[in-house]
Amino acid sequence: MTSRVTAERHAPLRQQLCKILPAFLALAALFAAWEVYVRLSGISPTTLPSPSLVLSQTWQYRQALFDNALPTLRATLSGFALSLAAAFVLSILVDFFKPLRRALFPIFIISQTLPLVAIAPLIVLWFGFGLLPKILLVALVTFFPMLVALAEGYAATDREIERLLQTMGASRWMRFRLARLPSALPYFFAGLRISITYAVVGAIFAEYAGAAKGLGIYILNAKNNFRPDLVLAAVFVSSVLTLLLFGATLLIQRLVMPWAEKPPEGGQ
Repeated sequence: MTSRVTAERHAPLRQQLCKILPAFLALAALFAAWEVYVRLSGISPTTLPSPSLVLSQTWQYRQALFDNALPTLRATLSGFALSLAAAFVLSILVDFFKPLRRALFPIFIISQTLPLVAIAPLIVLWFGFGLLPKILLVALVTFFPMLVALAEGYAATDREIERLLQTMGASRWMRFRLARLPSALPYFFAGLRISITYAVVGAIFAEYAGAAKGLGIYILNAKNNFRPDLVLAAVFVSSVLTLLLFGATLLIQRLVMPWAEKPPEGGQ
């Protein structure tokens, strides 16, 4: 009996390991092939540095990378917070007022067609070289997936539940809070995960256009000094930041929606 309980406790951990193992093995194989190619081909490190060189340079310049990662992270989190607030407020407005959705959604769609390379310098030109343009650019590239996810989630609400609440005298806001908002949570977190992967990239593009510090500036300076090893080191740090933020969204989802992780009773 004890061994069965122990096995059941460790089952989720084994399942998680089984999920990440293929991705880990694929990534390890990719880096191994990259390392072998660099060593056997004799290609110059100024053209293609090996993964081992990139990692060693990451460790050697860890303080500089850390100092530049902090402004990027600050812009990312600030912009994402603005994006989240804007998406939530706008999603409620377009859900309550259907004509507003038909009026605003084409504009939002057009905003997503703007190339970051072109729009980033303009935002910096309009709002200066401080934190504000970076926050605005991150918000611009991340709010639309969350807005669409929330709108689709509201539309997926069970009509029978809404009718039941309406017959019980619930106001429209109460029906929204008790039925439409909970039904949108899975959609919202799906949009949140998509948006968070764009956030760091948006902050780096804004730093390309104009900044004093940040991973974008670090990458630009390393490129101008013909240091692809440091460019890839900064890319590695930005990837780690993105993965950490992505993991944070998964953790928040588990805290907000613990029932989503539990299989139905009697299920296998």
